[in-house]
Amino acid sequence: MSVDYDVIVIGAGPAGYVAAIRAAQLGLKTACIEKWLDKNNKPVFGGTCLNVGCIPSKALLDSSHKYLEAKHAFDAHGIGTGEITLDVPKMIQRKQKVVDQMAGGIGGLFQANKVSPISGVGKLLKDKKVEVRSNDGKTQTLSAEHVIIAAGSVPIEIPPTPTDGNVIVDSTGALEFQAVPKRLGVIGAGVIGLELGSVWSRLGSEVVVLEATESFLPMVDQQIAKEAKKILTKQNLDIRLGAMVTGSKLKKGKSPSVAVQYKDKNGDQEIIFDKLIVCVGRKPYTEALLSDDCGVEKDERGFIKVDNHCLTNIPGVYAVGDVVRGPMLAHKGSEEGVMVAEIIAGQKAALNYDLIPSVIYTHPEIASIGKTEEQLKADGVEYKVGTFPFLAVGRAVAANDSDGMVKMLADAKTDRVLGCHIIGPSAADLVQTVTVAMEFSTSAEDIGMTVFSHPALSEAVHEAALAVNGHAIHMPNRKRK
Repeated sequence: MSVDYDVIVIGAGPAGYVAAIRAAQLGLKTACIEKWLDKNNKPVFGGTCLNVGCIPSKALLDSSHKYLEAKHAFDAHGIGTGEITLDVPKMIQRKQKVVDQMAGGIGGLFQANKVSPISGVGKLLKDKKVEVRSNDGKTQTLSAEHVIIAAGSVPIEIPPTPTDGNVIVDSTGALEFQAVPKRLGVIGAGVIGLELGSVWSRLGSEVVVLEATESFLPMVDQQIAKEAKKILTKQNLDIRLGAMVTGSKLKKGKSPSVAVQYKDKNGDQEIIFDKLIVCVGRKPYTEALLSDDCGVEKDERGFIKVDNHCLTNIPGVYAVGDVVRGPMLAHKGSEEGVMVAEIIAGQKAALNYDLIPSVIYTHPEIASIGKTEEQLKADGVEYKVGTFPFLAVGRAVAANDSDGMVKMLADAKTDRVLGCHIIGPSAADLVQTVTVAMEFSTSAEDIGMTVFSHPALSEAVHEAALAVNGHAIHMPNRKRK
């Protein structure tokens, strides 16, 4: 039976477009299906990450941080700015220009690598056939030797606070506010909630974050999480833990608002917001993606079941990114896409799932790689700890940006680095240096013996590694038993 393509990829987000490009680079005839349209109904690539996720949120985080610095921090450097003004619509326009530039770049990469872009909604059928429904309602059926499902994820909605696209919004709507809400509510103190809450708090909103659980950032090393809560609270984020939202009531009119009901340790509570962002997590986009007879299995949460190489139970059908197990991180999906493309092309490829860094882009940033101290304790692993504050790093102090610390964990017997957790300036970049080192099974002593440039933020990593074995230079070492 003849096929139309060697590889068909469903979805052009970070997992899908990367898989398509790598497959084409390896000589495979490749098509990539994407349903996303811009405001002018023109096809765009990049999925959630580029269009309404990672990229636009970071553009607003950067803009809002610059505004906050100009308003409150420049004076410490001897810089007078006069009256600071804020143009929110212009800030949103800049964000959109960044998105448009990046989306256009993917289109150029498809063309350069001879990937065939197909606009429409893809659906996997039996025998590796893919139905594509275009925006005008027409359908076509394509076939391939291999199919890679990379359909991504969507925000989770909760019954007590149904979104209306105006007052109650999801993370997408929170990127489009045209004015600063006087009082903003955020449901969920996870990555998205803290980042979006930070944006609008910096711009002047009174932000209240309602988190149902009693723990703050449970997936983060708890020493770092405790430090993060202290710093974010100091930045005027009102973080309320153990606050279970039970209902909401919209008030319409010239000044719309929403009354949110929740329960905490003191009983029933109510609070009124001008805007409310619901960001309690995301779920895999697998509804209407698979035909009933395609045979691909899903788990009870809707994730597509795959093995360690992202192969489903159907030979020749793979799934990558947010539709499969593991953290919903763009870089995790991208590397899965590369791995699958190389396997299809006959190469040996694998992904080290133990070394996928994660970052929360508040300021200071929070970044992690490897095991937390809590995980090591639970696993019964004997370990050593080294910490070092940015307050003792000359480059951080000179930049007036010295909140936070680096924490490094190493095996008590072998000295092999087991984890590194950072809250501080440029944490996302600093943790990557440790990620590379851990990929080569480095020891804390190895990092301690490496020469780091001075003055640099990375000296905090160097000193934390030295502190693991009681050899830190620029702070007193903890006495060890």
